[in-house]
Amino acid sequence: MWRQWRRRQWSPPLQLIIITVATLLSPSSSIDFLYNNFTSAANMTDLILIQDSRVESTVVRLINETNQFSLGRVFHPQKLSIIPDPTRNPTRLSSFSTSFVFSVLPDIATSPGFGLCFVLSNTTSPPDAIASQNFGLFPNIPSRLPAPLLAVEFDTGLNSEVNDIDGNHVGIDLNSILSTKSEPAGYYDSVNGSFVSVNMRNGQNIHAWIDFDGPNVEINVTIAPAGVGRPLRPTLTFRDPIMANYVSADMFVGFSASKTTWVEVRRILAWSLSDTGAPREINTTGLPVFFLDSPSSSLSPGAIAGIVIGCVVFVCLLGLGGYFIWWKLIREEEEDEAEEWELEFWPHRFSYEDLSAATDSFSNDRLLGSGGFGKVYRGVLSNSNEVGVKCVNHDSKQGLREFMAEIESMGRLQHKNLVQMRGWCRRKNELMLVYDYMPNGSLNQWIFDHPKESMPWRLRRQVINDVAEGLNYLHHGWEQVVIHRDIKSSNILLDSDMRGRLGDFGLAKLYEHGGAPNTTRVVGTLGYLAPELASASSPTEASDVYSFGVVVLEVVCGRRPIEYAEEEDMVLVDWVRDLYGEGVVVSAADERVRAECETGDEIELLLKLGLACCHPDPAKRPTMREIVSLLIGSPQEDLLTGLTPVASADTASPSAQA
Repeated sequence: MWRQWRRRQWSPPLQLIIITVATLLSPSSSIDFLYNNFTSAANMTDLILIQDSRVESTVVRLINETNQFSLGRVFHPQKLSIIPDPTRNPTRLSSFSTSFVFSVLPDIATSPGFGLCFVLSNTTSPPDAIASQNFGLFPNIPSRLPAPLLAVEFDTGLNSEVNDIDGNHVGIDLNSILSTKSEPAGYYDSVNGSFVSVNMRNGQNIHAWIDFDGPNVEINVTIAPAGVGRPLRPTLTFRDPIMANYVSADMFVGFSASKTTWVEVRRILAWSLSDTGAPREINTTGLPVFFLDSPSSSLSPGAIAGIVIGCVVFVCLLGLGGYFIWWKLIREEEEDEAEEWELEFWPHRFSYEDLSAATDSFSNDRLLGSGGFGKVYRGVLSNSNEVGVKCVNHDSKQGLREFMAEIESMGRLQHKNLVQMRGWCRRKNELMLVYDYMPNGSLNQWIFDHPKESMPWRLRRQVINDVAEGLNYLHHGWEQVVIHRDIKSSNILLDSDMRGRLGDFGLAKLYEHGGAPNTTRVVGTLGYLAPELASASSPTEASDVYSFGVVVLEVVCGRRPIEYAEEEDMVLVDWVRDLYGEGVVVSAADERVRAECETGDEIELLLKLGLACCHPDPAKRPTMREIVSLLIGSPQEDLLTGLTPVASADTASPSAQA
């Protein structure tokens, strides 16, 4: 791979020929491309790589972190036609839209930041650019003289000399490092309109959208963490006819970055662009994820001086060595060392000390909840990222390696509607699983614990869709089928946008690895368990579908799966099925949301879907792929027939003949 990319660092004559050919052939044609990754960029004509930029595996790395000074740019070889008719109508600009995913990961969290730029330029080498500063685009002397160079900066450093508003912002640069307009990095919640800050410098994948409206001379920039849907309101909007002075007829489009001493890895993971309409959607599910390690020390002049002084007191360290040996012996009694086979799982391993510090020594003040799999704590890592830490007891050493293999698989499951696992830690027979923190808690809290603040129908409907898509990914979208085994409203968590995410996927199977040999355990929660699991049947996709159906009924009806009473317990599935048989199934819906719907059609559809999922015969339940298709509006008439154990045209009521 290294030799291949050494060959792609073109010589200046070859590079000039390629750029010239691209310039002559492409300006008049439309441009529309999608890179879900850059594996296909092995063809040297796919991208123009300048200076230290290179394709590494599936991503573009813009700079060389091993050099003290580095500059990298990458451009698409086909130019954008910005001024279609420069002779007769030089002020009429065309439009384009682009989206891309990038990641910025510093070696040391507290080091100065740099960031990167999305660039429009009439040349791949802007004149007077400083190689190690100003994104490798602009000279040190700020100027806004008209020239064909326009950039959108994603700045991760604070430089008061150029009037930066903070060390984490988005800006518009018109041939100058002095931003014409800038806004803090973040997005506006599409539900309540609140501003949510986004840290662009912790390694997380950031999805950016840029829309250039030529006729109105307006540019809109929107960012959000990858996996979050595109917010309705842009992060930054800039509209000014002056932008026409900073474009030319045909322009290269791409990215640029630079660095000085400090290490900050900048990657472009995916890129889509079109000048004929909306760009094609990027599939963010399979993109690699990069993490910020705990702060590490590096040698500085002060550190070197400390080493010299330390040599003088070397004799004292001999005494400390004896203390260390004693401490080591005590330590080994308290905590297991990593076994040899365990090293393959190290890339995602947290130290126990890090998680203890993050959770304030697992304080009760940080306790979010507890359940069959253990306690869950809120933690704040050293890089200020919030996480959820689930402590899982593992009773059997015999199945520990299989347990770890399952965790490794779970860590590779990535979908916008799954709670993302970030890592793990093992201490004796206790495992700690680290997840993204979900600030809005669980679905059951919003349905049952907020009597004065009812969850609106729009959000209930959206959460059902979200959970269906997440479960469909587990069943049909990954390299192997994943059975959740414990789907319930308390395992559905809500992120900052009130979007549903399925949690605890795979944990039931993990829990079985910890069981004693030759024992049988039904894993799940009463009220959500499919009837076939009462026998010796193993969990299947159909049993997951049953549990999903119970959740659908729970959300629509605002009732728990089993409501206990002195005379007779009410089972939600049976109650709704009886109302369906009487032709009044809509009356089962939560009266707090019935008033929000002008007609009961959508409520009736979901109630029937819930009953179809809860059919006593597993073979008659729909698959998650069919359920998702129905929820997005595709006709699926066959799914909503025969919703009772015994149904016929002679006995069913008119309403039941859906």
